Amino acid sequence: MDSINRNQPEDNRDDLIGAEARAKLRELVDTAKSCFFCTEGGTGPSRGVRPMSVQKVADDGSLWFLSANDSHKNLELERDPRVALHFQGGAHSDFLTLRGRAEITTDRRVIEELWEPVVRTWFTEGKDDPRITAIRVVPEEAYYWDTKHGTAVAGVKMLIGAAIGKTLDDSIEGTLRVR
Repeated sequence: MDSINRNQPEDNRDDLIGAEARAKLRELVDTAKSCFFCTEGGTGPSRGVRPMSVQKVADDGSLWFLSANDSHKNLELERDPRVALHFQGGAHSDFLTLRGRAEITTDRRVIEELWEPVVRTWFTEGKDDPRITAIRVVPEEAYYWDTKHGTAVAGVKMLIGAAIGKTLDDSIEGTLRVR
């Protein structure tokens, strides 16, 4: 018997589709706020891996970011739009890995909608900075790990489990199909 199957009871699995998947995606992204944004064939010093803040999760499950048109990221996306995003919202919960395709736009209405004053740190001319672009990531596949009853209950179960020497598993995981 495979040890992974032995340790992962079926009641810890919750694959979500459509609206439920989009709601879970939004919840996990809102908790984490930022991710490791990974491009294929990275050219910069980070070899295609960099932290990025999500500006918005759209109703269709797409994730939106702001980026400079002269960044390694944008250059890499022009060659290959495949991306992987990795989120961690807490020490023991709210994990998400997502693969998808990225699209770059300079649509000023989109940039205006995504703009926040803190972004001026990277775009000193504000939302009219000529270098600013928006990146839309359309999820193709996603997998999450979370808790069934929230972080507080999971934490208490971990402490009790450690004290009595027994696993009191509160985890749940599954696929997210947002489309």
